[in-house]
Amino acid sequence: MALTQKGAARRRKRTEELERPAYGWIYKPLLTLLVIYLAVCVGLGIWWSRTPAVFDVEQAVIEQRGTAAQAPASRGAVTAASLMTLIETLLEKPGGYLRNDIAPPGLWLDNMPAWELGVLTQARRLSVALPAMEQSAMPALESVQQRLAGDSGDWLYPSTEQRLSQALEALDGYLQALDEDGQAAFGDRGQGLAAWLEAVTRSLDDLGLRLSASIGPRAELRDLDIDAEALPARTPWYRVDDVFFEARGQAWAMLHLLRAVQRDQADVLAAAGLQARWEALVAELELSQRRLWSPLVLNGSGFGIFANHSLVLANHMIRARDLSRTLAERLAAATPVDAPAAGAPAAGAPAAGDDVADSGGEEGVVASVEQASDASPEAAAPASEVDASAVEAEASSEAAAAGDAPAGGQDEAEPEVADGTVDDSEPAGSADGEGAVAPEQAPEASAAEGTTEAASDAPAADDSGAGATPKE
Repeated sequence: MALTQKGAARRRKRTEELERPAYGWIYKPLLTLLVIYLAVCVGLGIWWSRTPAVFDVEQAVIEQRGTAAQAPASRGAVTAASLMTLIETLLEKPGGYLRNDIAPPGLWLDNMPAWELGVLTQARRLSVALPAMEQSAMPALESVQQRLAGDSGDWLYPSTEQRLSQALEALDGYLQALDEDGQAAFGDRGQGLAAWLEAVTRSLDDLGLRLSASIGPRAELRDLDIDAEALPARTPWYRVDDVFFEARGQAWAMLHLLRAVQRDQADVLAAAGLQARWEALVAELELSQRRLWSPLVLNGSGFGIFANHSLVLANHMIRARDLSRTLAERLAAATPVDAPAAGAPAAGAPAAGDDVADSGGEEGVVASVEQASDASPEAAAPASEVDASAVEAEASSEAAAAGDAPAGGQDEAEPEVADGTVDDSEPAGSADGEGAVAPEQAPEASAAEGTTEAASDAPAADDSGAGATPKE
């Protein structure tokens, strides 16, 4: 009986499984696939979030020029090649361009897209300044500026990657034109360099303010050259890392572009005496690229146990801003406003390479002339005093030789000699009245002529009438 019941129960259970199958087993492989997918996404996210290393701008020129690297290129080749390498880095780094991704894991990342925005921002600023640096009109530079000016988050046609590729093609054509015999080349007088440095200064100032805005109490900013009232609203905690990596991206791009411009404009910087300050600016940006050992961007305060990465980076940005501002001001003063065309220096302009120094020399000559003209009234007064002292010495010696001059005349003539109105034509011979009165007409005329120049500067010219005193 029991066996019959057990057999019936087994048959009934088998029938129920066939009619209503249980699919609980399928969740196990699905859950396994989901775990594997998440692990792969996390690994790719960590790999893709690593910022690219710093590259050598001179090696970038060799790679970008290819077979033409054996021939010398014109001024500006290093800058153009470095800009091309920046754009290629955005496209060819691990994960490619991530800012416009709409699928994981790129959709989940925010640090690397912020870094890409920083690099793209500085590439745009240089593309705007390139036409002013170029000595001739190049349509390729305008095309580069238009391609880089699009929205950084476009993923439909034309996507950001396509526009970046078109900008690379235009820059490649411009780089090919920068050969030894080509018409394309940067101006040899630093044209457009000061304007680009001013744009860099504004970027650094803005980054310093945005990084400092992550700090709550404004009292912590008193050691930095930051106007607390000019700070924007406090950065939310979930946006602190985005601002930090965007600043790191801009500093990374500035570092390479400054090195490239230093290679192309070495003679201009040397003539202006700005090489040491330029290298100091590059060194300050290098310090901002030190490795971040923490997996998170910390936002500590004071001397607490947690660091404040944003404030440290803001310190580097502020120092770099001050250096860049000084460079822009000195280059603006040393660079001529109206730059001559290629091969046609301005009238009176020196040869290439020496024009900056000579212009500074002309400014020094003008300044010395202005100082001399300003000091001429002051220099005239001491000269008159020297003449007066000489006249006084001669008059006293002649009075001592005369011996028979009246005492009252000497006493009355002493203040006249001190004022410098007595001439050396005073007679030293006879002591009678005719010999003392007749020659008095000559001192009046000579004193009036001798003190004409001093009278224009010294208002005490009325002393010339003192020659009538001996008439007593």
